[in-house]
Amino acid sequence: MENRLKEKYDKEIVPSMMEKFNYTSVMQAPKIDKIVINMGVGDAVSNAKNLDEAVEELTLIAGQKPVITRAKKSIAGFRLREGNAIGCKVTLRGQRMYEFLDKLISVSLPRVRDFHGISKRAFDGRGNYTLGIKEQLIFPEIDFDNVNKVRGMDIVIVTTANTDEESKELLTQLGMPFAK
Repeated sequence: MENRLKEKYDKEIVPSMMEKFNYTSVMQAPKIDKIVINMGVGDAVSNAKNLDEAVEELTLIAGQKPVITRAKKSIAGFRLREGNAIGCKVTLRGQRMYEFLDKLISVSLPRVRDFHGISKRAFDGRGNYTLGIKEQLIFPEIDFDNVNKVRGMDIVIVTTANTDEESKELLTQLGMPFAK
């Protein structure tokens, strides 16, 4: 069974991108490579249980078990030792990536309070887009009653586009709600 976003990409977006940017081959059209969801848990230094909860929530959101990220260097001001667990991240590709993106665009983002669209300026110059989310409660899988702390996360959408313009066009056609 093919995902409806992947189907839309293959049937509508690739042809329109080829027309707009004058590509000679279908392979030149940018596509989404992967989505990385990163959840920094700064308070895991003092309480290791917080990290386990973050891992559990990220597993629910992404449908895949996250990897625990560790500190690269010690910072005395943050009471941080090198090698301490300070967050978790998950990399989605293929089917799961499209399912997550579809859910993000159609269900989760509209649930954000006072939502006027996402920033147009969060591209990195190489066609990747980063989106910060302030609370994990916007995802339908998270049960409000079981959450003891509101955590944010970063969602990085990595595309094969060469420029921000191509990447923005791709994400717009996929249905990303950019601010007017």
